[in-house]
Amino acid sequence: MTDEDAILIGEGVVLDSGAASVPLRILSGTIDILSTLTLYSVGTSVLQRAAAGANDAWLGAITVAWTVACLVLLPMTVETLTRGLSLGRWAAGLRIVRDDGGPVSVRHAAARALLGVLELYGTLGMLAATVSAFSARGKRLGDYVAGTYAMRTRGARRALPRLAMPATLAGWAATADITRLPDGLALTARMFLARAGTMHAPSRVRIGTRLSQQLATHVAPPPPAGTHPEDFLAAVLVARRDREQALEEARMARADRDGAALRRLPYGIPDAD
Repeated sequence: MTDEDAILIGEGVVLDSGAASVPLRILSGTIDILSTLTLYSVGTSVLQRAAAGANDAWLGAITVAWTVACLVLLPMTVETLTRGLSLGRWAAGLRIVRDDGGPVSVRHAAARALLGVLELYGTLGMLAATVSAFSARGKRLGDYVAGTYAMRTRGARRALPRLAMPATLAGWAATADITRLPDGLALTARMFLARAGTMHAPSRVRIGTRLSQQLATHVAPPPPAGTHPEDFLAAVLVARRDREQALEEARMARADRDGAALRRLPYGIPDAD
């Protein structure tokens, strides 16, 4: 593990970010490329037989559409629906996550898929492998643009326990204004809370105080006087998590309503059974 692949949260306290090694990324990428090319080849053969009587213009349009579907739309859709998985990552025990450790969204998946056409297929993976070799977290260009990296899900640390809102700060957190937290700061605070119980007491106090001071610049109003730094960190992270989850649930509910409206026949005409 390199220094850049870890999170330094105090003297002698280094936390592994869980980033996947370059060989594991090459393995998962190879599996994904081979499976995609296999699907592309089989699909192309089927389409060519089905469109045997079509003119060259139609055949060219179908080929372009199928290429875009296989190289961009398919990996983007799979990565979004599985929250960072693919066939190759599932086999290698990896998952794509945001730089702060959170799940990826369609925006991240789209950026990675579009850059992947150049990195993975345009150069047969050589560009992605070269960039990853010089990156502390094994990132390729798509990861830099999207703000993501590949995290180990097998052979890595056990899942962190779920944070709970401190009861004394629930009322304050419900109305506090929390701006977007830097990814590195949020991840460092989360890892600190997970490791706090095993840390040396003076280091724990010093690091917790410093992190709470950094986090306080992104929160208004400040917490009640006398709030313990670790309680403050937990309250901010839980409130941030719950708000993001509520926004995502609202977005999914809105998408379901829009989809139902699009499928419904106009003017109250009932669907035929």
